[in-house]
Amino acid sequence: MTGVTGDADVVTPGGRPGRRGGRGVRALLGGASGLVSGFAALAVAELVSVAVRPEASPVTVVGGAAVDRTPPALKDFAVRHFGTDDKAVLQLGIVVVLALFALAVGVLAVRHRRTGSGVALLFGAVGVAAAASRPDARWADVLPSAAGGVVAGALLYWLAGRARTPLGGRPGGRGGAGAGVFDRRGFVVAATAAAAASAGAGALGRQLNADKAAAQAASRADTVLPRPASPARPLPAGVHPEVRGLSAFHTSTKDFYRVDTALAVPRVDASTWRLRLHGRGVRRPVALTFQDLLGRDLVERDITLTCVSNEVGGPYVGTARWLGVRLADVLREAGVRPPSEGGPADQLVARSVDGMTIGSPVETVMDGRDALLAVGMNGEPLPFAHGFPVRMLVPGLYGYVSACKWLTDLELTTFDDFDAYWVRRTWSRGAPIKTESRIDTPRPFASPKAGVVPVAGVAWAQHRGISRVEVRIDGGPWHEARLAAEAGHDTWRQWVWPWRATPGSHTLEVRATDRTGYTQTGQRVGTVPDGATGWHSVVVAVT
Repeated sequence: MTGVTGDADVVTPGGRPGRRGGRGVRALLGGASGLVSGFAALAVAELVSVAVRPEASPVTVVGGAAVDRTPPALKDFAVRHFGTDDKAVLQLGIVVVLALFALAVGVLAVRHRRTGSGVALLFGAVGVAAAASRPDARWADVLPSAAGGVVAGALLYWLAGRARTPLGGRPGGRGGAGAGVFDRRGFVVAATAAAAASAGAGALGRQLNADKAAAQAASRADTVLPRPASPARPLPAGVHPEVRGLSAFHTSTKDFYRVDTALAVPRVDASTWRLRLHGRGVRRPVALTFQDLLGRDLVERDITLTCVSNEVGGPYVGTARWLGVRLADVLREAGVRPPSEGGPADQLVARSVDGMTIGSPVETVMDGRDALLAVGMNGEPLPFAHGFPVRMLVPGLYGYVSACKWLTDLELTTFDDFDAYWVRRTWSRGAPIKTESRIDTPRPFASPKAGVVPVAGVAWAQHRGISRVEVRIDGGPWHEARLAAEAGHDTWRQWVWPWRATPGSHTLEVRATDRTGYTQTGQRVGTVPDGATGWHSVVVAVT
């Protein structure tokens, strides 16, 4: 006769767990064992990362390895749909996958204890492999994942044993003599104790890493930027028409786009930062400190940056006031000559502290434009998210071939000898920013009232400048918009066109012409391999 005793499973007269009750409870306890073990692994790894670096945590290194192997089309999909939240979405996805993996392994462990625990060690093995594969890998980076894997395997082995232990007996086999009434209370106490200890370890790790981050933030807070030897020119009157919905001429730092592969933003201590310049054609290798840069003549310039992942009409473009040292001056002091002057190197490879490599044409960097080793943005030291203490930028080139953040190394080489990070992933070596324009107002699917409606937006062709912007309605004739005052050929230019809107649904399109006489094409092309093309269009319903 089947019976139930207190916390016991449903059991049959032979002492075997009932098929529905016993197996269901075992699966439940196994899943709980796996989740607790996975949580403990992440918590211990977090604590161990304090002694290494936060970037070595399993979620970060696995996520970074995933980014490295992401096809360009998928990367563009993530940027297009999640924007600057793409990294948070990836990390959340990794945690969800780990939780499902932990559940499955826990269920396996209550039936095959050693096998399940061995599979749990794969948690650490995957993290170790990912950490070792990162471009900026250090030998110690494998330690957090290794420690987490060992903890996951050992804890799961112990908890799975508790889940198999009957009241008053030894761990039972598969329906053996020990398989009777499970000691659920004992398991709950063990699992709760393990979870509490893990939470404590994780909290301690997060706090210690936060303390380290605060110390690194102090180096930025203590930075005082000198006055520029060459200040930016005052903005001319009329550079920003007073039209509601039109982007500000200067993009605020908090709203400036961020597109990179760093899941954990590097926090570099300015006092220990060094920049090394070496390679082909470098007669005098250079090693600079942050103070060395601040002690040089600094220039201040308004420059518009654009990401190659920016689709037609997209948000990944912005203008800031940058402060820095002319990169060409540093190169010439080291004896570097561009190819047009007989220099042997045609590529300048910039390396970040996180292992990113970005290759820029030496000829472009040294042709007289304001290519900078930037230390300031909008009147303040660079934010960590935008490259503190030093980043590179070259007006007129998309960021993936010019705008290395958290810069630490510059090497002169050739395009034939080295492919930078994104070039290995099918993007083009050369990437001048294309002539583009965008309608900021009215917004897509807006419902303006009939009458005069201001159509306004921005256009850019960095290092060439904008000479004309035109708007058309419903495929009709093009109408020339009024251009705002020009701040410089390295910045975007704003424009306005008064539209006499009539009731109904209408499609608005815009195109720009740069100062070379080129008018942007209406042919729609995606971002890969060297930037999108096409006319931005907006559909509105006039009432």
